[in-house]
Amino acid sequence: MNRIDFAPYRRSMVGFDRLFDMLENQHRVNAGDKYPPFNIERRGEDAYRITLAVAGFKPEDIDITAQANLLIVKGRKPDEGADGDYLHVGIAQRGFDRRFELADYVRVDAADLADGLLVIDLVREVPEAMKPKKIAIGGNQLKVIESEPDKDADSAAA
Repeated sequence: MNRIDFAPYRRSMVGFDRLFDMLENQHRVNAGDKYPPFNIERRGEDAYRITLAVAGFKPEDIDITAQANLLIVKGRKPDEGADGDYLHVGIAQRGFDRRFELADYVRVDAADLADGLLVIDLVREVPEAMKPKKIAIGGNQLKVIESEPDKDADSAAA
């Protein structure tokens, strides 16, 4: 089993403990169970979509919980008596518990279940206080930077 040693980085990078812990523990969380299969899609600069294949589940069988930096999707099938005598059962009927680590300021925007696919849309919204601001020398006015910092540096040098 491969293991990455983050000790040299932990000594020189302050405040990244949560990131290193998450990377070291990620293989334990979802190592064994691959059910249900899912896709993660980037839909824009600050928009993401998680799609889970949950055939046979109804909206009331699925619980989606979003908390600080964690999205938990649980599916529980109610115990129903078998309507027939099955010769083969290939459609999974078991419950699941799938966890997704979310970056700071990422929140769930919407969730929808259609055609056996659970679609969860996520957006990243950086608070106004966390956005970079221009500070005027000799003044006390702050202005949010609308363009990328590299473009401003290039135009200042010209």
